Amino acid sequence: MTANAASQPPIDAATVRPGPRPRRRSTATDLALIATFAALIAVCSIVPGFSLGPAPITLQTFAVILCGAVLGASRGFLAVLLYLAVGAIGLPVFTGGAAGLAPFAGPTVGYLVAFPLVAWITGFLVERLPRGKAASSVPLIFLAGVIANVLSIHLLGPLGLAWRADMPVGAAFIFDLAFWPGDLLKTLLVAVVATAVHRAFPALLPSRRRPAASRTTTARPGAAPTE
Repeated sequence: MTANAASQPPIDAATVRPGPRPRRRSTATDLALIATFAALIAVCSIVPGFSLGPAPITLQTFAVILCGAVLGASRGFLAVLLYLAVGAIGLPVFTGGAAGLAPFAGPTVGYLVAFPLVAWITGFLVERLPRGKAASSVPLIFLAGVIANVLSIHLLGPLGLAWRADMPVGAAFIFDLAFWPGDLLKTLLVAVVATAVHRAFPALLPSRRRPAASRTTTARPGAAPTE
C-alpha cells in the first residue's frame, strides 16, 4: 500500500451505491396479461376471414405478433401457448371454430407451431430496444415483427403445407408468398398499436437486469485505490 493511500480515510460503505434494481412484477398481473392476450388471439382467430386454399387468412398473425411486441418474449410466448392449449383441449378457438388436435394434423400445422416462436422472437427483439424507442419507433418494432415472421411463420408454415397438404416444398413457399402483403400490413398495425401501448404504459415490458460490472460506486473525494 502506498503512503498516499494509507493517509486517506477509509471508504464508507454507505457511499457505495449499487445501480438501480429491476422492478419486480406481480405474478398475478403477469397471469392476467397472459390470459387477456390469449383471449385476444382467440377472438382474432374466429373473426371471419377468407380462405386462400388450404390456409385461410385471418387476424391471427396480428394477434400473436402483438403479444410479443407488447408483453415481451416470455409472456408473449406463454400467451400463445395458452391459446394453443385451450384450443387443443376442445374449445373452438381456432380458425373457423375448429378445436381439438385435428388442426395440428392439418395443412396449417406449421403456422400453428410457428405462432409461439413469432411472439418470442418479436418480444426478444423489442425488449432490446431502449425504452424510449419502444414507445416511439414504429419502424423498429415493425422491423422486429418482419424478422420474426421470416424466421418462423414464413419458414415453418410452408414446410407444414408441404408435409400435410402434399405440396412440393418449392410450391408451398411460392403459395406462402400470397400471405406476405397481408402480413406486412398486419405487422405495421402491430407496430402502431404497440408503440401506443408502450407510450401509455412505459413499464409494461420486463426490465432487463444490468450486469454487476455496470453498477456504479461512489467513493469519498480524495480517496485513492490501494495497491
